[in-house]
Amino acid sequence: MEEESFVDEEVAKLLNKYFVAIKVDKEERPDIDAVYMEVCQMLTNSGGWPLTIIMSPDQIPFFAATYIPKNSRYSMLGLLELLSAVDDQWLNNRTKLLESGKAIYNHLRSSNKYQKSGVEPTMETLLLGIKQLKEGFDAEFGGFHKPPKFPRPHDLLFLIEYGSVEGDVEAINMAQKTLQQMYRGGIFDHIGGGFSRYSTDRQWLIPHFEKMLYDNALLIFVYAMAYETTGKSL
Repeated sequence: MEEESFVDEEVAKLLNKYFVAIKVDKEERPDIDAVYMEVCQMLTNSGGWPLTIIMSPDQIPFFAATYIPKNSRYSMLGLLELLSAVDDQWLNNRTKLLESGKAIYNHLRSSNKYQKSGVEPTMETLLLGIKQLKEGFDAEFGGFHKPPKFPRPHDLLFLIEYGSVEGDVEAINMAQKTLQQMYRGGIFDHIGGGFSRYSTDRQWLIPHFEKMLYDNALLIFVYAMAYETTGKSL
């Protein structure tokens, strides 16, 4: 859909005219993906990716699908026709759409899976997180677990903050090693600047050639915090 629709000027014009388009990386936000994938399975009896969700401004979904062609073909409604139809329904039959969305929302709310436990994080929770990161750490090349390797700025921020507060030098060094190897590898664009979405190999050499604004915004924050913590100019 990215090549067929999302970079297509005709689709983009219609999408931007009627909707606020939001792209969620399921690798980085599996929690969000899991919720809306369940919505898709409820509405279509199947799931998969790319996952397409249409929702109200207050995040109540009322339409779900996976792959959608640009134009209608065979028995599949095309994206151009779908966007126009949803806009028409939103203007002329909004109550019905919202009622449908509310029913989906209530069903999800009734599931224990998405109920908040009310339990506050404890030191044991933090220690478990640190333990899991240390067990999955690649001491030679930095990063965590097997490739593909993602920058995972949230984990790096956690390591730096935890290490600083609790005096855990190993946690800080894990973050520092990862940041150094990422910069020295091919995941960093040494000509144009910025980091690609992930590395396809263990050494951070071969990037997936796509730079995400949200990744780079968080990585600026991580590198700044690492410098503040270690004083190392690299």
